[in-house]
Amino acid sequence: MKSRGLAAITPNAPLAPFEFERRELGPDDVVLDIAFAGICHSDIHQVRQEWGPALFPMVPGHEIAGVVTAVGDSVTKFAVGDLIGVGVFIDSCRKCTSCVQGLQQYCVEGMTGTYNTLERDGTSVAYGGYADSFIINQDYAVHIPSNLPLAGVAPLLCAGITLYSPLRTWGAGPGMKIGVMGLGGLGHMGVKFAHAMGAEVTVFSHSPDKESDALEMGADHFVVTKDTSLLKPLHKTFDLILNTVSADLDINTYLDLLTLDGTLVVIGLPGKPYSVNVGSLLNGRRRIAGSMIGGIPEIQEMLDFCGKHSIVSDVEVISAGYVNTAYERTVASDVKYRFVIDASTF
Repeated sequence: MKSRGLAAITPNAPLAPFEFERRELGPDDVVLDIAFAGICHSDIHQVRQEWGPALFPMVPGHEIAGVVTAVGDSVTKFAVGDLIGVGVFIDSCRKCTSCVQGLQQYCVEGMTGTYNTLERDGTSVAYGGYADSFIINQDYAVHIPSNLPLAGVAPLLCAGITLYSPLRTWGAGPGMKIGVMGLGGLGHMGVKFAHAMGAEVTVFSHSPDKESDALEMGADHFVVTKDTSLLKPLHKTFDLILNTVSADLDINTYLDLLTLDGTLVVIGLPGKPYSVNVGSLLNGRRRIAGSMIGGIPEIQEMLDFCGKHSIVSDVEVISAGYVNTAYERTVASDVKYRFVIDASTF
């Protein structure tokens, strides 16, 4: 199946128009016309080969929203015309404990990424969502509620589920005090979800000018972190803190904000390991945990939740020709809060 999109031909190369072929339609496969593809910061890391050796030419993109145009003979989950979403992975081993539980992102053999990897056959290169079409096994795609705008849905397939999953895992709800570190592409989804779940939400940000946005999204409080003395009155306050920040910081400052049995969940990927003061953990039976996207059942649950509460990502829709500029602006944190490519411009 022929497809047209954008690719980095070599490491660090600018994205350029690229035509390629995807695999043929199999009995369990679904073909979709992509409507919108979100730009995740991890796309930039991989195009620039900052996370180790990568496969080129690379078609990035794992925040995909579109419409089903064809289905294989054995497909029962989707029909032509359905709204469909594809996220960070397109396959897994299907038999390990994690996969059987619907936690495919933690597949013991390793999930198959949407791009920059080989598919399970070991030979086919997986090309991502910066393209006009896509093909995927029905078991690894999800339904999109019809009341949500597709442009705002696309980032939910990565940024959205990345915040929804830890909130659900740690029981976010009424009576809980939740902190969200950083108000970017990830953090702003955490604020929206935590608010919709009924929690009291505080945003920690180094950018004072984001306060009004945070409050409009549902935050109850906003704390500017440039002056860490402002955090002292908040010691032993929070049940759950979600760290979406990738920059280096003193994690102990935030551990001290947790109450008894509180948890700080690391979501952003820091440039170097954190130095943890064990005393901060001992003083209150506190925990540091990690969380990575979500499995297919939870992604579907999240989208249904978004449909019920009319939640989407705040996006800036761009054309294909603007992508390289959007990459630079993303690195500079100059976007509110996620770039999304209009796939009709490929």
